[in-house]
Amino acid sequence: MTSFRDTIKDQLILIDGAMGTYIYQKGVFIDKCYDALNLSNPDLIESIHREYVEAGACVIETNTYGANRFKLARHSLSDRLAEINMQGVRIARKAAENAVYVAGSIGPLGVEIAPFGGISRKEARDAFAEQSKPLLEEGVDLLILETFRNLDEIEQAVLAIRSLAALPILAHMAVLEDGTTEYGSTVEETIRRLSGLEVDAVGLNCAVGPKSMLDFLERTVCLTGKPISIMPNAGRPHSHDGRTFYMSTPEYFGVYTKRLIEAGARILGGCCGTTPVHIRKMADALAQKETRTRIRPESSITLHEEKAALPEPVPFPEKSRLADKLFRKEFVTLVEMVPPRSRELEKHLSGARLLQENRIDAINIPDGPRASARLNGLALAVRLQTEIGIETVLHYTCRDRNLLGMQSDLLGASALGINNVLAITGDPPMMGDYPAATAVFDIDSIGLTQLLSRLNRGLDIGRRPVGAPTGFLIGVGVDPNSVNVEREVARFRQKVEAGAEFAITQPVFDFAVLEGFLEKILDFAPPVLAGVWPLVSLRNAEFMKNEVPGVVVPDSLLKRIGRFDTREDQLKAGVEIAREMAAHVRKRTQGIQVSAPFGRYGTALDVMQGH
Repeated sequence: MTSFRDTIKDQLILIDGAMGTYIYQKGVFIDKCYDALNLSNPDLIESIHREYVEAGACVIETNTYGANRFKLARHSLSDRLAEINMQGVRIARKAAENAVYVAGSIGPLGVEIAPFGGISRKEARDAFAEQSKPLLEEGVDLLILETFRNLDEIEQAVLAIRSLAALPILAHMAVLEDGTTEYGSTVEETIRRLSGLEVDAVGLNCAVGPKSMLDFLERTVCLTGKPISIMPNAGRPHSHDGRTFYMSTPEYFGVYTKRLIEAGARILGGCCGTTPVHIRKMADALAQKETRTRIRPESSITLHEEKAALPEPVPFPEKSRLADKLFRKEFVTLVEMVPPRSRELEKHLSGARLLQENRIDAINIPDGPRASARLNGLALAVRLQTEIGIETVLHYTCRDRNLLGMQSDLLGASALGINNVLAITGDPPMMGDYPAATAVFDIDSIGLTQLLSRLNRGLDIGRRPVGAPTGFLIGVGVDPNSVNVEREVARFRQKVEAGAEFAITQPVFDFAVLEGFLEKILDFAPPVLAGVWPLVSLRNAEFMKNEVPGVVVPDSLLKRIGRFDTREDQLKAGVEIAREMAAHVRKRTQGIQVSAPFGRYGTALDVMQGH
């Protein structure tokens, strides 16, 4: 095999996932010494290694994370330290079959070192050297230091290893949600200190999930010239009936793997709560990213520079009738029309005629909402525009197509006269009809907005000229109901910087929430259209509240609708609530987008009476 040092020069690296929490899932209780399973149950450890190899890991770690003198002493096993570590390497090497690298895993000593405890730095170095020797003697390819919380301690570990060998070292610290270690070092200081050690890569593992890891990576990627390794937990642990569960799904890990690579991570893996299924999704994402162009708006990496003079972009008001009305600051009205699960469109065409007769500006067409399998939205949009003459706003998600497919679809949409597009990341397949379906997510809605913007300038994803520019009116989604409003505002700003020209909100049932969100985006927002959903029954309201992501239905509205016994009266109450919301948002937004639950286009028109 190529040496590990040579491999990390030009390849992305995937390390395996959790050992300890996966052993626990296999039924071994936490009162056992997991490192001693190398001796008492080697078949179990080998089977776990093999699962990770089959999942796509190119580095597997020995089951020796806690195999040092202090931790083993708690189980009266310190006299078997060398045996446990050497057997750990043998098991991993057998599972690796010379196809993947074997890394010796070394964790913290489990005791405080001076000045916080009674163990001197020399004693710490001696303990690390004692564990490293059998790992090195048995022939590991590299050593991984992980889940350290004290920078002084990890420095002693590096010094101990370097006194014995020049083998590659990956040094990881654990940083808490607030961006500091347990000893108060900031993530920036942590990466700077690690970079000053004689190690081959620096990084973070454990303590937090993918989202926080991405935040930390973005803050520190410019602070080191060494490869960065990121190994998140599967989210925060949750206890239930005496068992611990980690809530981040493999699908979620696949999405964040791409984001971490885009942000600059070169080595990835999983920590507590991750399983071979998580690693398989990460492997899929990593394989896709190996040869991908990064097209995030902040990226400085491009394939081709603009050389020839490009044609002038289509002026904003000339893109579509909807664009013209937005340009003239007129209030616009949209109604949502969900594509059918079949090829039959008679009901949709009839509904579109009704909406056109009532002077609705455009029909908003979702793209597989909640990951449902439906007729292609582009097909519906073309039929509505050519046969009825009403404009459409086509949702386009990143879930189902890779970058090449996206560009192909969008050029085709433009050629067919579809000029209003809403860029959406998309719901993961696990939420929908076919949870085992593969999600692509080459980019998210920010990257898709950038792609649309490039096409509007006559450039493809690699900045190659494509001839006449497209004339897309670029819309994006925003969620005023987000539990992390500041992050939602920040992402919206990124979308605007990438080229977003208008936005449609998730359905809003609390005007105060919407107003608060609008105040936060005053300085940069393009026209915003408020999403309004007429609740058709108490059951519908309960469904929206509890099962639709990004939607918050106040309990007061449930009580208001619940006062009525019949579905007819509940519908009337729902329409009345939606009308009130429409009246409120007219004062603060440039339009509304009214949903038509269960294809009730007449209900949507009832909401917009007077608007």
